[in-house]
Amino acid sequence: MLLTLTTTRAPATDLGYLLFKHPDKAQRFDTAAGPAFVFYPRADEQECTAALLLEVDPVALSRAHRGQDTGLGHYVNDGPYAAGSLLAVALSRVFKTAMNGRCEARPELAASPIPLRVHVPSAPCKGKDLPERLFGPLGWQVDARTIPLDPAFPEWGDAPYVDLRLTGEIRLADALRQLYVLLPVLDDAKHYWVGADEVDKLLRAGGDWLAAHPERDLISARYLKHRGAYVRTALERLTELEGGEVREEPAENRPLAAVRRETVLGVLRELGARRVLDLGCGGGALLRELVAEPTVTEIVGTDVSPRALAGVARWLERLPERTRERIAVRQSSLTYGDPSLAGFDAAVLMEVVEHVDPPRLPALERVVFDVARPAHVLVTTPNIEHNVRFPGLTGLRHPDHRFEWTRAQFRAWADAVADHRGYTVAFRPVGPDDPEVGPPTQLAVFSRKEA
Repeated sequence: MLLTLTTTRAPATDLGYLLFKHPDKAQRFDTAAGPAFVFYPRADEQECTAALLLEVDPVALSRAHRGQDTGLGHYVNDGPYAAGSLLAVALSRVFKTAMNGRCEARPELAASPIPLRVHVPSAPCKGKDLPERLFGPLGWQVDARTIPLDPAFPEWGDAPYVDLRLTGEIRLADALRQLYVLLPVLDDAKHYWVGADEVDKLLRAGGDWLAAHPERDLISARYLKHRGAYVRTALERLTELEGGEVREEPAENRPLAAVRRETVLGVLRELGARRVLDLGCGGGALLRELVAEPTVTEIVGTDVSPRALAGVARWLERLPERTRERIAVRQSSLTYGDPSLAGFDAAVLMEVVEHVDPPRLPALERVVFDVARPAHVLVTTPNIEHNVRFPGLTGLRHPDHRFEWTRAQFRAWADAVADHRGYTVAFRPVGPDDPEVGPPTQLAVFSRKEA
């Protein structure tokens, strides 16, 4: 089975950096289903195509079903040929680093949408309009052509497969995660046992896009092989992620996200901030609160995600013209300086730093504290010590978190930033301050010394 990825963003051979696979050599990887090969049919400055070819061992595949009462199904099936869950597993095995969005050689490219074409010549498809329903809402142009059962006998009709072609401008990591989830969904079958850990896999791969997808119920059900308990758990967790926020355990009978925004707004009022930056604004939850503050005269929200900003733009269109004049949003990365953001009274990074790879934090510090250099900087981040108070939470609070700090780690980082960048820093709890594990969220308030 075959999948190809093509880009025309010059120099197109940078695709090799993003995939961590050199265009000048073919590579082999062993997977549970059989060997996978990565090679480049074309690699030049104008266009680059990376191909993933999986050679499924049908004997090993049948042995994997030993002991299961499946009749002849595990001997006679389309598993070795159709691009379903076997290819999805190979995709995650071979392109794991790219799926995580990490590329030390080209970090700005890994964080940016690029023109992409995806081709899966034989994708199982149980549902005629399913490819459009699954990939269309994610911004792809979908061309799914049915494949005849036998071209020599057209009266036999079409096979349950499509020649799938996707075209769009998207981050490579997002494209790979979407394919990882949706290829098995197209097939409505998985070749391996589905356990509770599959819920976590679904949330890790779909956390940034699945919560708002109009077909999230169908996707969750098919991905989890219709196992009711797991599907219910996944949908509950996706509901928490909807809107870009984790709706954690209520604090004082209010959602923690609301308490966090109220705390930040209270500090901004104390500081008398009139011109405010919301860096990493996501879906605009804080922007909606800021625009209701009559003393705040100018608001700028930035985020790296075009999808999040598109939602904010739709909200802005509904505001009165005089209100819209006070607020602007733009796409921007927090690891690349934007001099136009300089001179504001305050900048807010609310639940942002934990989404940044630790090696990139110095770049974020430079952009915020040296380039933008507002009079005050407010940073909130989860307190990992408090995670034990959230029933059912295992691991980190959000599938995209790169880390979560203890109180001591956060203080050490904030003290070092303040010392090196010419700021003072004070700390406040957000939410109930548990005597044993501290508050659920921690807040640092930086103030420029000359301010």
